[in-house]
Amino acid sequence: MEYRCLKVEKRGGVATVTFHRPDKGNMLSMEMMNEIINLTEEFQDDVDTRAVLFTGAGKSFCMGVDLNDPEHISTAEGPLLARQRKFSIGPRMIRALYSMNQITIAALNGVAQGGGACIASAMDFRVGADNCSVAYPEVNIALPLSWVSLPLCVHLVGPSRAKRLVMLGKREKAETLLNWGFLDDVVPADSLPEHAGKMAEEYAAQAPIPIQMTKRSINAIVSYLDNAVMHMDTDQVLLAQSTGDFEEGIKAVFEKRKPEFKGE
Repeated sequence: MEYRCLKVEKRGGVATVTFHRPDKGNMLSMEMMNEIINLTEEFQDDVDTRAVLFTGAGKSFCMGVDLNDPEHISTAEGPLLARQRKFSIGPRMIRALYSMNQITIAALNGVAQGGGACIASAMDFRVGADNCSVAYPEVNIALPLSWVSLPLCVHLVGPSRAKRLVMLGKREKAETLLNWGFLDDVVPADSLPEHAGKMAEEYAAQAPIPIQMTKRSINAIVSYLDNAVMHMDTDQVLLAQSTGDFEEGIKAVFEKRKPEFKGE
């Protein structure tokens, strides 16, 4: 299958997937999210690829949802049932990535925020350039973290640090993320592709059946309550989008100022 927003290269047992909207900071358009879901379905039948490395073209891993994408804008319009269906693409994408059979590695080259941070959290491993950063800025537009990603964040850094990441929406630097356990390794930016590639090759060289069984088992152990906790996260976001604070948050983003939230 051909993709417009992704570049896919396969070499031996390793595939490298590059988010390819560099002029947009690799922000997630609806088209790009659909392509990611379709790609995971392709990998479902690919028994030769044993590890998949995800990275971003240009200066950023992924800057989150593209608020200017016309298709994304439409998720906040129309009947509630239609909005629920449209918004479900984000959770479906994260679940699809988390459930991949192959070992997945995120190579964070620059900023991963919002949906980009959610994608990184759905990977098996995360390697960061020493100048990378991660943020969950949804709170800055008066939205809760959704896309079934709050539990993934908690699993990685623990409850207190997850609260800090999600409640303040600030970018955290590579050294902090390594200390917290969000990142598994930090390397100089110019060494990131080689280091992440060698890591992928190491896992790809292992016997695939026990490796993939182990991955599924560990994911099941740590996330057995995730769906029970997050089954309403789409509805929570749609509710938050109906508030005056959300309207103020979006307005502040485009006017490049700090929002004034009133709890309305």
